Amino acid sequence: MRRWTAFTSGLALYAAVIAGGIFGSLMRWVVALVLPQTLADLPWPTLFANIGGCFIIGFFAALTAPDGRLFAGPRTRQFVMTGLCGGYTTFSTFSLEALHLFADGHLRRAVAYIVVSLVSWFIAVWFGDALAERLNR
Repeated sequence: MRRWTAFTSGLALYAAVIAGGIFGSLMRWVVALVLPQTLADLPWPTLFANIGGCFIIGFFAALTAPDGRLFAGPRTRQFVMTGLCGGYTTFSTFSLEALHLFADGHLRRAVAYIVVSLVSWFIAVWFGDALAERLNR
């Protein structure tokens, strides 16, 4: 019976990640439909999704940490942090867009896109974490 419980618990965790991935991917698709594909020659949907995903994971990780204000079990944490954020954020798309900018001879835009992305993602994770830590007090 213990093996069955462990098996079903594992399946529930996988299902949570899959469900989060589906939801995150759908959110990403909506962002691509709503935001202009390029503005000032930068791919804004990808930048927006990655900044938002970084904020969400930083905020949720701190808020639901062992000393956080909100209790979230392993399935909920995996749903949000692995599934939803993993499906929503788009590192592979970012990489392809940066490569295309380089390949098309837009060296400055490519470098700007990479720098703006990395800095803003870091700031978004930091801001999410800091906001959640403040709420945890």
